[in-house]
Amino acid sequence: QVQLVESGGGLVQPGGSLRLSCVASGIVFSANSMGWYRQAEGKQRELVATISSGSITNYADSVKDRFSISRDNAKNTVFLQMNSLKPEDTAVYYCNSQRRYPRSGYWGQGTQVTVSS
Repeated sequence: QVQLVESGGGLVQPGGSLRLSCVASGIVFSANSMGWYRQAEGKQRELVATISSGSITNYADSVKDRFSISRDNAKNTVFLQMNSLKPEDTAVYYCNSQRRYPRSGYWGQGTQVTVSS
């Protein structure tokens, strides 16, 4: 059974920081690209950042220079370090895994991030 379990969300003031974690089980973690997506209320889910199996990273323009994605294959965990948070970063953040061969993809249940004073 595949599980992606996110943690680390919460309420933070503008300018603050949070670190999200996603622990994966039931997949060959090192063979998967991992990603963080977010969905704000009333909006579509959007890409935040991805990291390939070879640790190549990609970021949405809106979070470049503020967020950093990393992975620890020994712990089957992907992280999202979020700095200089803004109210517009408020959303449910979802962890995602993707593998090309054999093709598979999974989602976590999400963790709420609220940026407000």
